[in-house]
Amino acid sequence: MAGDKYGIPSHLDDPELIGLWTLDEFLAMVIPFTWGILFQHILIGLILAVAGWWGLRKAKAGRTASWLLHLAYWHLPAGFTGMRATPPSYLRLMAG
Repeated sequence: MAGDKYGIPSHLDDPELIGLWTLDEFLAMVIPFTWGILFQHILIGLILAVAGWWGLRKAKAGRTASWLLHLAYWHLPAGFTGMRATPPSYLRLMAG
């Protein structure tokens, strides 16, 4: 990039990090650990935090976090994720 007139950043689409973790990985660690502190089961909370972080890391496996949201949309009951279900095909003219 030294001699180029225009430079293209190579890290434009990197997710925002909190320390070494993305926001979803951080929450997967903090929520069980906080539960463990509040209910005086710190070791169980710590184990659940590490398991949550490891499981989420394996579930994402090089994909973005939106992949998990799409998976939840298609496999969980309607309204569980706060998103509306896709209208049936016979109502496609009414959907716009």
